[in-house]
Amino acid sequence: MIVNDEADSLPASDFDRRITGVGKFLRNHYLDELPQFFNSLIGDMSVVGPRPHMLSDNIRYDKLVDHYSLRHGVKPGITGLAQVMGYAGNNNDIQNIKHRVYLDIFYVRRWSLRLDIKILWHTLRNMLSV
Repeated sequence: MIVNDEADSLPASDFDRRITGVGKFLRNHYLDELPQFFNSLIGDMSVVGPRPHMLSDNIRYDKLVDHYSLRHGVKPGITGLAQVMGYAGNNNDIQNIKHRVYLDIFYVRRWSLRLDIKILWHTLRNMLSV
């Protein structure tokens, strides 16, 4: 993305003018996740867990979605249950946000190694189908 004043308050959209050609390529091939992979290597993130939201979204969603803060009970992840279930991308619809958060909470409450392996498998399958 180009440097901009909206970076902390406005998430990127599909036809966002701030996205460069290189950025679009990186995003379409999931290569924009590479910095998060390094964050997981140093322990700031997990490979699997609820995807992090922008701080402004955290504040807004906490008021809109019951039990939203439960998703913060684990480290954020590069991939998550909500993403492999189809809830990835822009957060324009409150119902979409609620489904995404409920899947995050399900993950936090029912975490298991088996669930992580299933999520990783589906993530790899989704990446290879691009």
